[in-house]
Amino acid sequence: MHRISARTLRNPLPIGTGIAHAPNRSLLASSGAAASIACRSLLTSAAKSGNGAGSQRAFPRSDRSLHTSSKIAKPAPTPAPRAEYVDELRPISTGLQKWQSFLPKVTRSDVKKVVLVGSGGLSIGQAGEFDYSGSQAIKALRESGIETVLINPNIATIQTSHDLASEIYFLPISPEYVAYVLEKERPDGVLLTFGGQSALNVGVKLDEMGVFERLGVKVLGSQVDVLRMCEDRDLFVQALDQINIPVAKSEAVSTVPEALRAASEIGYPVIVRAAYALGGLGSGFADNEDELRDLSARSLSLSPQILVEKSLKGWKESEYEVLRDQEDNAIICCNMENFDPLGIHTGDSIVVAPSQTLSDDNYHMLRTAALKVIRHLGIVGECNIQYALSPDSREYRVIEVNPRLSRSSALASKATGYPLAYTAAKLALGYTLPELPNAVTKTTTACFEPSLDYIVTKIPKWDLSKFQHVNREIGSAMKSVGEVMAIGRTFEESLQKAIRQVAPNYDGFDAYIRPEDLDHALSVPTDTRLFALAYAMLEKDYSVERLHELTRIDRWFLYKLDNIVQTHRQLKELGSLSAIDHELMLLAKQRGFSDKQIAHLVGAKEVDVRQARKALGITPWVKRIDTVAAEYPAHTNYLYTTYNAQAHDVEFDDQGTMVLGSGVYRIGSSVEFDWCAVTCARRIRGMGHKTIMINYNPETVSTDFDEADRLYFEELGFERVMDIYELEGATGVVVSVGGQLPQNIALRLKDTGVKVLGTDPLMIDSAEDRHKFSSILDSIGVDQPDWTEATTVDKAKEFAARVEYPVLVRPSYVLSGAAMNVIWDESTLEHHLTAAAQVNT
Repeated sequence: MHRISARTLRNPLPIGTGIAHAPNRSLLASSGAAASIACRSLLTSAAKSGNGAGSQRAFPRSDRSLHTSSKIAKPAPTPAPRAEYVDELRPISTGLQKWQSFLPKVTRSDVKKVVLVGSGGLSIGQAGEFDYSGSQAIKALRESGIETVLINPNIATIQTSHDLASEIYFLPISPEYVAYVLEKERPDGVLLTFGGQSALNVGVKLDEMGVFERLGVKVLGSQVDVLRMCEDRDLFVQALDQINIPVAKSEAVSTVPEALRAASEIGYPVIVRAAYALGGLGSGFADNEDELRDLSARSLSLSPQILVEKSLKGWKESEYEVLRDQEDNAIICCNMENFDPLGIHTGDSIVVAPSQTLSDDNYHMLRTAALKVIRHLGIVGECNIQYALSPDSREYRVIEVNPRLSRSSALASKATGYPLAYTAAKLALGYTLPELPNAVTKTTTACFEPSLDYIVTKIPKWDLSKFQHVNREIGSAMKSVGEVMAIGRTFEESLQKAIRQVAPNYDGFDAYIRPEDLDHALSVPTDTRLFALAYAMLEKDYSVERLHELTRIDRWFLYKLDNIVQTHRQLKELGSLSAIDHELMLLAKQRGFSDKQIAHLVGAKEVDVRQARKALGITPWVKRIDTVAAEYPAHTNYLYTTYNAQAHDVEFDDQGTMVLGSGVYRIGSSVEFDWCAVTCARRIRGMGHKTIMINYNPETVSTDFDEADRLYFEELGFERVMDIYELEGATGVVVSVGGQLPQNIALRLKDTGVKVLGTDPLMIDSAEDRHKFSSILDSIGVDQPDWTEATTVDKAKEFAARVEYPVLVRPSYVLSGAAMNVIWDESTLEHHLTAAAQVNT
């Protein structure tokens, strides 16, 4: 078997084939201090020799193997956390202390040891957000002097690092194993709401088995009866009926005939939801008996109970993140609105925070209902409430309540700067909201509801293109493997940032697909519908009204997209960089256009656009996320950039070391790279250096504002990294702990004069570029299969004919085999070469 632009598979792979020069999954299996040592060595070598030499390739790219061994081997001693890490959430303001002195004394449970049940292996609907929430919970417990025992078999997580929990059990999240740990450790309490659906299901089962009662273990936070009520669809509907909160007409059933009978009484179309399921597993819509018969049979194979519910597809969908303590204090942390109408799982929908199209009346109606629901259900801690809202009236329905931390919780926490998971853990211990300080302002309490003076946009990340013949339609069952979060002062700016964050080959809102049946592509949601909208608006002149009829997306969002389209056309009509004046350049940047995007539209180079923009005096402003919309001073450096401002919120005098994170989770790049980035940043701080973290993934620990001296929730592309590097006057950039994305821009950074710490970007390029790498192997006499670099289809066909099929097509600078395919005949060669070329653009 042969491959194009690489080695063939006829001979065994050479030793050099698996060379890695930045963090990868295997690195996680080496010594516990591996990432720390690597960071220390690259800083030391940089001090000695500037950019580093090829010999520094001994610092490999971190990967999952490094993580594995770091969790198995006993780590080298690590310095104690700096005092501000532990104390930063304690009140430091005299005024706040005086306020707290008037609070009534609250009796708390006498808890000295707590077992925290993690989420286990990553899966669709349950990913890195639970590493974030679990890590925050452990910090809160440790700060309160409580011994923490963690159960989590996922070695690629921050929470399983040796310096967090007191004891770690790498055991499956199952009733039997959790019961074993409870029996052995005999804790005072257990936390079930920080490990996703897996931990919640195990907790309910252990309660049914009588394990908690037999061992005298107290369930902290929301009690099991509350968890069961929210998960059992029948009990849930009954509970909300008691307080006159509307839910969709529904019935819980346990057999297919019962489902058919219920649907005939409710009326089609219906949606089927499975109880105790994750990510909408087993759910779907049915328009008739035949569809319902198949759907309900599949759902009942996954869950003993399903809910047959009247479909509200086409209504608006909104979410509220709510906190409540044991004294019945409750606040709304964040409200969010789905760009897509109801019918798509919220994990697969574009989400905007705060809501943009809800009237003040509707916002407060849903807010009041959320507070009423959390109090009636008796939830202590955090919960997520999802609504369906009629676009034509004040009519609404509660879709579901998640009485635990979720992906939406992580998004809300990062969108507002409010440490939801930390606060929820404190509330589970018996603390109240008025006595906990606001971690950002340190002059207000956790009882203040966050205020946002910016717009956050979340876009899911799908990796469906890696699978052949997969159904790309999205619906009530979740398919995305990650998500990005972008921050801007306008929706246009925020959205275009988010599009670029999803994939580096996207420049912004543009027609990356051209479907033959455009109306179908718009009316039936897929992972690429946003680009079908761009095609319809940019090239087919669809009106906002027609798009609204086809998609049911709110007109407000569509008009905002039209603003982007109008600027796109203005730039394209000019056709020349020199013709862009200050006004148009500023407008384009304020609407989220990147330098590269502008360059493509006017036929120029990105570097020339950058120079022209700076010559016009147009550079980004750095703003701070403070939870209070600048009403009170903030003490953290949780930052983003925008062109819709007139001044910076921070001074640039620290000259720290920049660490580039891994960006969005996708197949081949997941939570293990977050472990690498966090471990590196912590070690750099421990050595007395200021750190600047850049990442845009809301599910990560690296985007916690207390993990670096400055956190930029920003893009990882060349333009934004250079902007921050120049503003901060950084001493260097670490590109080797964030996976593939930082590697892709390493050479450009070096060529622009940036000091890249660690492996020289020239060496990175030699390993990433298939042609260069294979040429090196040839030059040093390492055996490898026949290979060629194909720059044309004809050259590829000629090579394949010479070495005979099958051949392997393998592009450069890719992760986890993206666009890599085995080709068995000439008829499929051209198709796969095109796919590989698109990945490399």
